[in-house]
Amino acid sequence: MTASPWLVIGLLLTSNLFMTFAWYGHLKFTDKPLWLVVLVSWGIALFEYCLQVPANRWGYAHFSAAQLKTMQEVITLSVFVLFSWFYLDEALRWNHAIGFGLIAAGAWFIFKK
Repeated sequence: MTASPWLVIGLLLTSNLFMTFAWYGHLKFTDKPLWLVVLVSWGIALFEYCLQVPANRWGYAHFSAAQLKTMQEVITLSVFVLFSWFYLDEALRWNHAIGFGLIAAGAWFIFKK
């Protein structure tokens, strides 16, 4: 089965939402035992894998592996910026914006023919 590029992007976006919560959501629960947050994170990450693997398999029909990885990283950073701002109440600083901008410029080169 092949999927449209937009479905692939949607799956990558959704999988990154799950993974961001799996990796960083527990930072608000520092009172919980580490073993518990690890198990919860694994449970959340299972859903991420169920979306990420099909996205990469189907996306490989439209994109190179480098393009898929670059898309995933740009989506990850975009999701993380919003997550850290809204969920963790961390401010986006000027140096973060410049760094993310440079990463976006690098991503542009990956997609350049």
